[in-house]
Amino acid sequence: MATIEQILQRTEDTLTTAKHGYEDLVSVDRTRRFTGLRNLIVFGRSVTFVLQNLRSTVGKKRFDDWYEPQQELMKSDLVLKYFVKLRNDLEKQGKLPVSTSAHLKHFSTDILDKYQKPPGTVGFFIGDQLGGSGFEIELLDGSKEKYYVELPSDAVSVTQHFHEIPVPDDDELKGKTIEELSGYFISKLESLLNEAREEFLGHQVKIINGKRLPTYLRVVK
Repeated sequence: MATIEQILQRTEDTLTTAKHGYEDLVSVDRTRRFTGLRNLIVFGRSVTFVLQNLRSTVGKKRFDDWYEPQQELMKSDLVLKYFVKLRNDLEKQGKLPVSTSAHLKHFSTDILDKYQKPPGTVGFFIGDQLGGSGFEIELLDGSKEKYYVELPSDAVSVTQHFHEIPVPDDDELKGKTIEELSGYFISKLESLLNEAREEFLGHQVKIINGKRLPTYLRVVK
């Protein structure tokens, strides 16, 4: 039977994979954006599944006495509930309900002059399905590819949102970007795992400057 430490480490590893998805989501490399989001959703949801393996190690009563209040808090959190739905929809239907909006502040073609156009450029796009902008290139075989560039934020603002969040349109959650909601989701999973480590191992995870230290590091004063 796996030990408490082993199960918590497996949970930590699953969370790390979800966090790598978040890193891809916010990366300037737009081609990895949606694979990152998918990994974040799937592996983030798996964190609680792996964590529940503690039940067979510490005993059902002890685990449930701790986990059930945690579970109720998660069920009452609209964002966490929505990420459960996202994972179910993603696995069953393969869909991600994402909308993209672009706000042009003072964009002009002069801004493009500082970028070197790739060979075969036939156009420019702003705010595609990945939330990126760049040049459209026609290849020798007639197919087209995208060459992404990072536009200055004071000229163009491109944001993406989950458009199926079950709240009224004027609710503040509707205005949160995918990055903001995903960051919140990851932070809640971190907190859950921190509390599990403290409850079942007596280890308090250290937070330095708002950053969660890896569990193998200890702060020495």
